[in-house]
Formats: sequence, C-alpha cells, structure tokens
Amino acid sequence: MNTSASPLALLGGTPVIDAPLAPFRSVGEEEAQAAAQVVRGGVLSAYIGAAGEAFMGGPAVRAFEAKAAAYFGAKHAVAVNSWTSGLIAAVAALGLEPGDEVITTPWTMAATATAILHNNAIPIFADIDPQTFNIDPAAVERLVTPRTRAILAADIFGLSADMRALRVIADRHGLKLLTDTAQSPGARYGSGFAGLFADIGGFSLNYHKHIHCGEGGILVTDDDRLAARLAMIRNHAEAVTTAQEPSELAGMLGYNFRLGEIEAAIASIQLDRLKERVASRQRVAAQLNAGLAGLPGLRTPQVTAGSTHVYYVYGMVLDTQQLGLSRDGLLAALRAEGVPGLMNGYQNIHLLPVFRRKIAHGTTGFPWTASPQGDAITYAPGLCPVAEELHARSFLGLALCLCEYEPQDVGRVIEAFRKVWGQLDALRA
Repeated sequence: MNTSASPLALLGGTPVIDAPLAPFRSVGEEEAQAAAQVVRGGVLSAYIGAAGEAFMGGPAVRAFEAKAAAYFGAKHAVAVNSWTSGLIAAVAALGLEPGDEVITTPWTMAATATAILHNNAIPIFADIDPQTFNIDPAAVERLVTPRTRAILAADIFGLSADMRALRVIADRHGLKLLTDTAQSPGARYGSGFAGLFADIGGFSLNYHKHIHCGEGGILVTDDDRLAARLAMIRNHAEAVTTAQEPSELAGMLGYNFRLGEIEAAIASIQLDRLKERVASRQRVAAQLNAGLAGLPGLRTPQVTAGSTHVYYVYGMVLDTQQLGLSRDGLLAALRAEGVPGLMNGYQNIHLLPVFRRKIAHGTTGFPWTASPQGDAITYAPGLCPVAEELHARSFLGLALCLCEYEPQDVGRVIEAFRKVWGQLDALRA
C-alpha cells in the first residue's frame, strides 16, 4: 500500500512507519571479550590516590589514553569516569577565583554550565548562531568584561563551533578557550578534529554517544601543565600536589573522577569504530538531505566550510509563518506517521532555576556575591533571543543516536515527511 497517498495517520490514515525502528546497538562480542579479559586479570582499577606510578591508573586506562591521544592528534589524553567529570576538571584546571566569569552557550547539556558553578565561577551565556546552533563569536565578544577568564564552547549536534573566531577573541583578551565536544567526536575542523583547537577539549563516552563504554570521557590538551593538573584533579589532587604557590594550588581540590579498567578496555574497542560510526551517520544525513530537499518551510542542517558534521542530531529549522502551521501541529503529524526521535526544541539552560535564582551554592547567591557586578548578572527570558526563539517555535531535531537507520528506514522517514508536507492543507483545516 502506498501510505503517502493515504490520509494522515493523525487523521485516521495508515502510518508510514508502523513498527519501531531497530534501536542503535553499538556493543558486541569484542567488547564482551575485552571486559572479560580485565575481569579474569583480577584488576578492575589500579589507581592509588598518592604519589607513585599507580597514581595514573592501571594498564587498560593508560593504554586507552595513549590510543586516544594518537587517534585525535593530541599530546595528552586524560580519561575520566564521565564527561561531566571531564568538564568540571577542565574548568578547575584553569585555577579560577570565586566570581570569575566564563562565557558559554545556552544550547548544551546543563553540565557544561554547572561545571563552571562547581568551580565557584559565574556562567555568562552568549547567544547562538541560527545557522549552526553553536555559540556566536560576535555575542561572545560583546560579553567580555574584566572578570572574564575563559570561553567554554560546545560543538553541538555534531558540528564544531567557530574555533578560529573564538581563538582570536580569547587571545585578544588573554582568555583560556575550552570546548565541550561531547556530541561531535570524529568531526573535522580545518586540518584536525573538533575539540583539538582549544586549550582543553574532550569527548563523552556516555551510552548514547557515537562511541561509549556506558559512562566515561576523554580530555585532550597539548599543554603539559594543564594535562598534569587534569590528571591530579581526576585523582584526589589535594593528596599529591606539592606546589606552594597559591596560583598552582587554586582548583586543586581533587575528586574521584577515575575511569575503571573495564570501561577503558571497552572504550578502546569503541574508539576503533568511531570512523565507521561517523561515516554511517553521514550517509544517513546525506540521504535525508536529498530526500527532504525542496520541502517548503524546512531548512536542513548547515555545514560550515572546512568542517564536517557527524550528526548526533539532525537539526532542522521550520518557517512556521510560511507553512501556516505551528511546530506542534507538524510534530504531532510526523509522530503519528511513526517518525522516531523527534525533538521540539532543544535547551535553554540559562532559564533553569539553578541559574535564574542563583541558588547553586545556597540561598546567599555565592559565587555571584564574589563578583563586583554579581547582582547585575541576570538570567531572564530575552537574554539569548536566537536560542529562545528556536527552542520555542522553530527548531525540529531528529536524534540519529536512537536508531540503526538502515537505508530503507531513512527512506520511510523521508516518505513520512513528504506525506505530511503533501497534506498541509488537511492539517491547517
């Protein structure tokens, strides 16, 4: 039966996709064997929170770090037990003072900004570029103050932020530059990988990312001092640091951010698969781009010159005025046709209560009270108008991380979109 010619499923017709698509499954026998080998060896973790060879972890962790550094082209790779841990460690390695400011994006997972709060610094949210959804360098430039110490960009959905422009701003003002490349491992930016054009970058190994070990993360840097600080912060820094200078001690409240041997062994197998995972997502996106081309009021993902996209999310923008329909109406019709993984908007983390009410460290407002302009910093609607409009009305995402997406499955997704777009009058009525 040609379902595209039938009435919309929302209006009683037959859905294009009448059964769930196969979920994305990325672990198999090789990972099982790698984990079993660690278990049989009897060493599940080899860290000791004291000076000595074991401070850097066991053989699987160190082997994975060396492999990751070589793969991404970084001088140093430091493995951690989650990417949230990695973000906290990256900000801590900068040695910030209470009330220092770090400029970041509202379109990211909350941990990007709460990592700043964990280090008693103040997140300052810059608006995003409406084409790429990444932090807008022009907005960053406008927000630099004498209290600004760093920029923390996120390479959202699979595409690098404009790191050249951000580096120019950082160098002009003497700032550090960090990147959260959780969603974009394997994406190219210029001559290298996304995440490698910052003072500290890194990737998530969370279960629904391109590659994973359940939970984990990889920090990358070419800076010897920052690498040493990251390794200390990961493993109870206060127990091993021998520095006496206040600038070297700042941020050295350590944590247990240590990745286990089983996770490291699995992550090593997964890293070997990153290239094929990226290629698979890019094939899906290319098929979607071709199949959705020409649909009025729908803009498919933009890829900036000199970059590649790895499509953690296939991000689209709707012109609801041209369509004469709300996003919710289109979303309901597409979901009724069986399209999985649809997202109506993304994040506006600057509007979360922890920021708006300044209550991360109790009700007194710390760390804002440590800043001369702390009272003037607010997180109200209107702060990031591009991000807020996209979230409220026009962004439509397709999470490619949820399904295997064989070519025939992508074809049915395209058919569902074209069916809905072919019957817009019925929806309007």
